[in-house]
Amino acid sequence: MRVKQGFKLRTVGKEYIVAGEGLAQIDFNKLISLNGSAAYLWEKVEGRDFGVQTLADLLVSKYDIPAGEALTDAADIAKSWIDAGIVEE
Repeated sequence: MRVKQGFKLRTVGKEYIVAGEGLAQIDFNKLISLNGSAAYLWEKVEGRDFGVQTLADLLVSKYDIPAGEALTDAADIAKSWIDAGIVEE
């Protein structure tokens, strides 16, 4: 997977949002809200290829949670990003 070009993480107050920038995202008319954990993952993988296991490893290293729980959470986050159209497989 890879974050689609032109999508940037922004902080608005205490909220994290992903918004499209540039002409290629002109039809992308929504903002995606991320919690702190998802924003952390976004920052770590932006600009590089990654997989669900990469996200899970990042969660384990940052939050010291069990690997199985991290893998489930990472799969859910990846799916939501793909469904929103901000990440390509």
